[in-house]
Amino acid sequence: MFQLLLIIMAAVAVALPARGQDRNGASAEHYWPQWRGPLGTGVAPHANPPVEWSESKNIRWKIALPGSGHSTPIVWGDRIFITTAVPYGEALQPKYSDASGAHDILPITHRHRFMVIAVSRRDGKILWERIVREEIPHEGAHYTASLASNSPVTDGEHLFAFFGSYGLYCLDLNGKLLWKTDLGDMQALHSHGEGSSPALYRETLIINWDHEGESFLVAFNKRTGTQRWKVARGRGTSWTTPIVVEYGGKAQVIVSGSQRMRGYDLATGKAIWECGGLSIENVVSSPVAGNGMVFAGSTYDRQAMLAIRLDGAKGDITGTKQVAWQRTRGAPYVPSPLLYGNSLYFLYHLQGILTRVNARTGEDQPGPLRLNGLRSVFASPVGVAGRVYITDRDGATLVLSHSDKPEVLALNQLEDSFSASAAVAGRELFLRGEKYLYCIAEE
Repeated sequence: MFQLLLIIMAAVAVALPARGQDRNGASAEHYWPQWRGPLGTGVAPHANPPVEWSESKNIRWKIALPGSGHSTPIVWGDRIFITTAVPYGEALQPKYSDASGAHDILPITHRHRFMVIAVSRRDGKILWERIVREEIPHEGAHYTASLASNSPVTDGEHLFAFFGSYGLYCLDLNGKLLWKTDLGDMQALHSHGEGSSPALYRETLIINWDHEGESFLVAFNKRTGTQRWKVARGRGTSWTTPIVVEYGGKAQVIVSGSQRMRGYDLATGKAIWECGGLSIENVVSSPVAGNGMVFAGSTYDRQAMLAIRLDGAKGDITGTKQVAWQRTRGAPYVPSPLLYGNSLYFLYHLQGILTRVNARTGEDQPGPLRLNGLRSVFASPVGVAGRVYITDRDGATLVLSHSDKPEVLALNQLEDSFSASAAVAGRELFLRGEKYLYCIAEE
């Protein structure tokens, strides 16, 4: 497995948020410093969490967190960092969304505190809490969403917490505010909420601001918050998180947005290439990269899974040989793909149907698998220690073998609902539910 990962990293390196080491000499690859893990692919290369657990087995601790949020926990050193939105004060007259096409929206009934929390990995003790903003939200979100769905990111020195319409904040790891900026109010399609997470590469922090208004991609100096560049994007909401890849000696930001996927020069923000074929709107699943290729999918008004060759990608590459392969069935909606070795895993829409293909060719390995025991899935799958973990919104996590013919190793049930993706570090797996944050570890 590790040899395959080294080959992938040599071909196209998904940027690590930190190049250095922590105080114990461990690198970022030993932690979970961003939403999709240290490689940006959903893989934890040095971890080995339990295969089996329940409410009475292999739970080191579980704690209730204030408020709610679907942001994934991130892990660095002996700490877990998490964001949340906490209603407070007297109830207000319900404020309903007036957005065109709004449906299934929870009204705003309280002021909210937007908070960043640090938790001890050892015992679940809350080490510090930082309120970064207090405000009446300008609109609600879909009943399955939250007001804190953007996951934080760290380089081991800085902690970046993004709350979309409610600000971007840089803190140190002890909770001291270093800088902040406000990007305005986002107008999400149908008022369904926000969720794109920041991307971090060396000295640059990137934010994707796709919504129904004037959309843009913006880069900041991570130390000062100074804007480095800002480029316009076409109108249209997406919830995707940018990734940064190195290819041919140059770093580029890749965004899978509504209608088109694009690659931008990290240094200038200038568009390098673009490719059509994704849904016209409501693209949620984020891309992954490896083997000199980028993979992205969508399924709202159009099912599509695209594999793009970065070698020679320039201008509009729609329908050219740069599209290595594409599929029009089984594509993901909310969960992002998992790139594990030379295999690409993706879930169909929100359902418990998993497809595993050869990442280079798109050929089935072995193809669609019905995941008995799983129902609605929002969380993205993770790969670790030769296994694949998939968690659904009913509290179940299915563990499969990472093999040509995946086998079910365990079906684990907890008394909570999970929309946030799992985080893995060392011998621990962290699940953030609607009620609790769990640390799953061998007893």
